Amino acid sequence: MSLLEIVQLVFRANGRAILDGVDLDVAAGEIHALLGANGAGKTTVARIVMGCSGYAPTAGSVRLEGRDLAGLPMHERARLGITMAWQEPARFEGLPVNEYLSLGCRSPDPAGCLRLVGLAPEAYLERVLDKKLSGGERKRIELASVVALKPRLAILDEPAAGIDVPSMEEIEQLILALKREGSAVLLITHVEPVAKIADRASCLCGGRITFTGDPATAAERYRSRHCVTCDGVACAE
Repeated sequence: MSLLEIVQLVFRANGRAILDGVDLDVAAGEIHALLGANGAGKTTVARIVMGCSGYAPTAGSVRLEGRDLAGLPMHERARLGITMAWQEPARFEGLPVNEYLSLGCRSPDPAGCLRLVGLAPEAYLERVLDKKLSGGERKRIELASVVALKPRLAILDEPAAGIDVPSMEEIEQLILALKREGSAVLLITHVEPVAKIADRASCLCGGRITFTGDPATAAERYRSRHCVTCDGVACAE
C-alpha cells in the first residue's frame, strides 16, 4: 500500500479546471518529485494534500495509508505526520529559532538541523524569528524545522521568486536526511536537476500527470515538451 495515494483528483476554481484527474502515489520512504512549469498546478496539489483552506477537491480522493483525508483539517493532517515547507515561509514573530525548531519534536537537535541547511547554529539559535531575518534565512530555518519534525510525509514546495534558497548540495543533503529518518518526500519543482535527486518523478501538465517513472526520463520529457499552456494530450502520448 502506498503512503500517499491521490486518485482522479479534480480541482476547479473560477470556472477553470486547475487539476483534471490527477493520479499520483508516494511510497513510504520515497522521494517523489512533481515536475511541471509554473502555473501547472503543482502547488495546488500540495495544498490539497495539506488540507489548506479553500482547497477542497472538486472530485477525487487523497488517502494516507488507505485513510481518506476528505474533510480533515490541516492540523489533523499534521498530527498524522504530514508537514509542508511553503512557497513563502511563515514568520513566528518573537519566537527564538531554537524554540521554533523544538516544537513538536520528541528528540530535538536544532543545531544539527540548522547545519543541514547551511546555517551556523551559534549565529542563529538565539535569534528571534522576525522581519530582521531575510526571506532566504527564514526559508532555511523552515526547512530545518521540517527535518526536526521527522514527518511521515514532507511536502517541499519550491520557494517564491526572489527568495534565496540552499544550494543543490544542501538541498540534496536535506532530502537525504529526511529519507534516512524514514520520511517520504513529495518534492514540488520546475528545476530539472532538483528532480533528479528523487527515486521517482512525475510530470504535471494540463492539469494531469503525463508521466511517472525514472527522474532522468521525467526531466528529459519536461525539457523537450515544455510548454506554457497545454491540454495534456500531446504530453500524454
